[in-house]
Amino acid sequence: MSNRLNLAVVGCGYWGPNLARNFDSLPTCRLGAICDSSRERLGKALVRHPAARPLASFDELLSDGDLEAVAIATPVRTHYELARRALERGLHVFIEKPMTSSTAEAEELVALADKKGLVLMVGHVFVYSPAVRKIKKLMADGELGKVFYISSQRLNLGIHQQDINVAWDLAPHDISIILYLLDQLPEHVNCSGQAHLASGIEDVTVMTLKFADGPFASIQSSWLDPNKVRRTTIVGSRKMIVYDDIEPLEKIRIYDKRVEAPRQYDSFGSFPFAYHYGDMLAPHIEQDEPLRVECQRFVDCVRNGERSESGGREGLAVVRVLEAANESLRDGGHAIRLQAG
Repeated sequence: MSNRLNLAVVGCGYWGPNLARNFDSLPTCRLGAICDSSRERLGKALVRHPAARPLASFDELLSDGDLEAVAIATPVRTHYELARRALERGLHVFIEKPMTSSTAEAEELVALADKKGLVLMVGHVFVYSPAVRKIKKLMADGELGKVFYISSQRLNLGIHQQDINVAWDLAPHDISIILYLLDQLPEHVNCSGQAHLASGIEDVTVMTLKFADGPFASIQSSWLDPNKVRRTTIVGSRKMIVYDDIEPLEKIRIYDKRVEAPRQYDSFGSFPFAYHYGDMLAPHIEQDEPLRVECQRFVDCVRNGERSESGGREGLAVVRVLEAANESLRDGGHAIRLQAG
């Protein structure tokens, strides 16, 4: 076995070329093959990666005895079947978000990967963002105090999907960030939305997550907004953070602001809240490409037996939230309780 991981990318549509570019750039990886049913897409990919073997079918890929791993970037409805077959063949699997179309499918993939002793990793790319890692550290160090709530907006005049709604398309990014930062699953999920252009496929949704020990999170997703917005606000008892992924340099701004409720005050007429206004700090953030970090992490997990921050169980957790959100959408926005486990 070579020190370089021999990997194939499956799917050359919107995101697959980005995976191919990053895996091919790693000295620890060899892009051995590219698979796509479209000759046109496959041809364009091979111009960029002439050393890769072109494969027109997944069956042909599975018959290649030299491959060790696959990176799947195909429509969500195909994720489960492709990943299952790859794992059964003994291949390590990197799969784009969301991991599967259902909790049952995700649970089966996690169990199969465990049984086979294979790496199953999901493309929650923002978990590997230096900005999100910095926020995680600030929270762990107690800089924010107790987290009150997290508010995320992921909006654009975007690419409409034909088989999933906007929550399944965009919200996995925000859900994965929130679960990574809080290190727990929500107890309840609510989701409301509207389908304006295609019946049954919501293009605007608002999701809320309620966690056991107090934090509350909201996620707004839209394919119909005039401006591209990628913003997360984290409000704590001591400080607040605004993370704007579109900002080229100051992606994180830390605000020394808070509202305090005094334990006692002199008279009934005294205003019970005190407001603290301090400085704003924009810490230096390394400019590593999160996708490159994520791809390298997959290779390291395969080679070194490490556990990734976006493994199968993390992928399953995101699917559980999405499935509850869909149930809430169909039930008029009522709260859906996530079962433990």
